Amino acid sequence: MTLLLVLAVAGGQFMAGETLTGHISDAKCGAAHGDHSAKSIGCVKGCVSGGQKPVFVTGDNKILQIANADKVMAHLGHKVEVTAKVMDGTLTIKSVKHLAP
Repeated sequence: MTLLLVLAVAGGQFMAGETLTGHISDAKCGAAHGDHSAKSIGCVKGCVSGGQKPVFVTGDNKILQIANADKVMAHLGHKVEVTAKVMDGTLTIKSVKHLAP
């Protein structure tokens, strides 16, 4: 019984993930679109619709892949806060909060 409780608590902490702030860009342009301008947003949307994968760019311009890209499609080019599990440079996103613009 104690083992189940420990696993349940540890599993809950593991599933909660980290909260990160950054922006959603595309694999081709990476950190180049951190200004969130209409031009940058349009470029990210164009690249993604052209087949590039969305990526998460951290505040210090580290590029992280996104395992479940469907979670960010409404936020292309925008600053966001994500709650996600990070493993081997890839995010599995639990939630996304739109911050700007």
